[in-house]
Formats: sequence, C-alpha cells, structure tokens
Amino acid sequence: MVQRTDVFVIGGGPAGLAAAIAARRKGFRVVVADGAQPPINKACGEGLLPDALAALRELGISVRESEGYTIRGIRFLGEGAEVAAEFPKGAGVGMSRPILHQKLVDEAAAAGVSLLWRTPVAGICAEGVKVGGGVIAAKWIIGADGIGSRVRGWIGLDTHTRHERRYAVTRHYRVKPWSDLMEVHWGKNAQAYVTPISDERVCVALISRNAAARLVSMNGEFPRLSRSLGTAESEGGERGAITVMRRLTRVYRENVVLVGDASGSVDAITGEGLCLGFRQAQALADALVAGDPRQYQAAHRRLARRPALMGRLMLLLDGRTALRERAIRALGSDARVFSRLLAAHVGAASNTNFAATGALLGWRLVAA
Repeated sequence: MVQRTDVFVIGGGPAGLAAAIAARRKGFRVVVADGAQPPINKACGEGLLPDALAALRELGISVRESEGYTIRGIRFLGEGAEVAAEFPKGAGVGMSRPILHQKLVDEAAAAGVSLLWRTPVAGICAEGVKVGGGVIAAKWIIGADGIGSRVRGWIGLDTHTRHERRYAVTRHYRVKPWSDLMEVHWGKNAQAYVTPISDERVCVALISRNAAARLVSMNGEFPRLSRSLGTAESEGGERGAITVMRRLTRVYRENVVLVGDASGSVDAITGEGLCLGFRQAQALADALVAGDPRQYQAAHRRLARRPALMGRLMLLLDGRTALRERAIRALGSDARVFSRLLAAHVGAASNTNFAATGALLGWRLVAA
C-alpha cells in the first residue's frame, strides 16, 4: 500500500472517481479508497442528461449509444394533463448505474489512480488518512462518501446544513420502452421517475416524503404508468435510498474538501446529481492546482444555483395537486414555456432567458 500521496479520495462512487480522474489529469498522485467492491450499484434514476454527458466528455469519458438508451427529452404527466419537450442540444442517455460506475473505474485506473477497494477508511488525522491499520499521508483529502458523509462529520460541517429529506426506491422492469422520453409521473403522494436504460428494460424510481415509499401502489398512484408497464415483472430486486435537498455553508476545512452529495445535494427528481458531481470534480481539480480551496468554494456555490432552483420549483409542486395540475396545463398550453424551462434545466439557457420564461409561465398560470 502507498505511504504518501498528493490527493486521497474517500469514497469510490461516481463523484469520487470523477474527482480522482480530474486531479490525476492535473498531474497529482491520487489514491481512492472505498469499502465496497466495484461495480457499485445504488438506487438511482439512471438518467444522464445532456449536460452530464458533456461533463463526462470533459473528463475524457465518452458514452456509446450501445451502452444505454438514447433519451431525447422529458415528459411531465399529471392526473389530467401532460407536457413534453425535447432537449435543445443533443440527447441524454439512460444507463444502468453499474455500467456507468465501471466506466469510471476503468478510466481512473487507466489514468494512473491507485484504487483501494474493500478498504474502509477509519478516520483522518493531522498526518493523513487512517486506513488499513496505518496512515497514508496526503496533502489534500477529498470527502466523496455520499449523503451520509462521515468525512463531513469528522471536519465539523454537519452542523452548518439546511436540508429537506425524501425517500426513494428504484425498480427495474423487463419491458420494451414505450417512449424515448424520460417521464416524471406526478401522483398525489409520490412521483415516479421513469428512464429507459436498454431496448428491453426501464428504471422506475418512486420518490415520496413517506419513508414507506416502496409500499406505494403503482396502479392507485400512477394508473397510466401501470398500464404502460402492463404485466412486466420487476427484476433484480429493489433498492432504497434517501434523497436530500441539502446546502452547506462551507464545503472545506483546511486541507479537507467535500465533493458530490457529501458537499450538499439536490433532490433526485431533478436528475442533476451526477452532473453536479462531475462539474464539481473539475472545479476542485482547478482549485487544487491553485492551492486555494476558497476558489472551489466559490465555484461550488455557482454550480449549485441552477440545480437547487429547479429542485425547489419541482418540490413546490409535490403535495400541491391543484397547483401542479394547473402548472402542467399552463406549460402544455404554450410549447415554448416547457421547452425554455427544459433548456434552463440542462444549462442551455441564460439567466435572462430563464427570467423571461418565468414571467411567461406566470402569465400562463393566471390564464390556466
């Protein structure tokens, strides 16, 4: 085992691997440690929006069409209305989480990152990272250990958070996708986030404020989705997760820096968690080169603004049936509005355009 490194990443999920790859490309010696064995699976909507694919390309990682299912846009479905729009630039991809994780593992290994799997980290100290009964010295330590981050607690940043918690469960169904759009079905007590991930499989993520999300009746809450699934059986079991809208006041302390969900997160319904982690990884690598974590703090805050705003807008509709149905009708009455909102969601619209779209939506809501 190595005794010293420039960068030690705690957590080998997508955000941690992206941070490792970005730092390695800047010339740093990098070690990643995780207690699991790849490929690591996790409850996830499994949709990569166009901006996430662009962020992956900037990390040197390309996604082939054969590795997933091409997605050309998003559809919202309420109880009495629906609206859809295509992505303004390029397409997205629905991809199984283990396939994505393995791609990142392979890229990290090829870049020269030292990968320590089945190697839990016991803590951090002034000398470095406590692992394997010893200490590996590191100039920089990156906490990429997810929503329940231990690293965040070790450096005393857990007390400076604001968050809203919901619960999710993911199921795979063996059925031919009925659409090349990602779908968000809105029920009274939950949402269903549907992503085609291959020619014969779709991923359905049920998200609710109720901790018993797995008990949501598909037919009762989402009758249209139930009809689309037909008699298809779920396969591979189901995975549960907590999804959190969390904002931290700070994302670093001295030489320890947080990235991905450990550094704050957006609700899973936005589909932006992976992209945010990839963008943060690149910003962090630039800050490490400059030797200034304050640079990363500023970039982190800037990168989080758009996903956080879109997350708050979508959560505003959760549990407000009348408002939600009115909003979906308003969006459906003018194709420009939802298209512009989608463009803003994937980072393809300016702040001015977004403000104008908000004003137009406000007018449509009055008229709906």
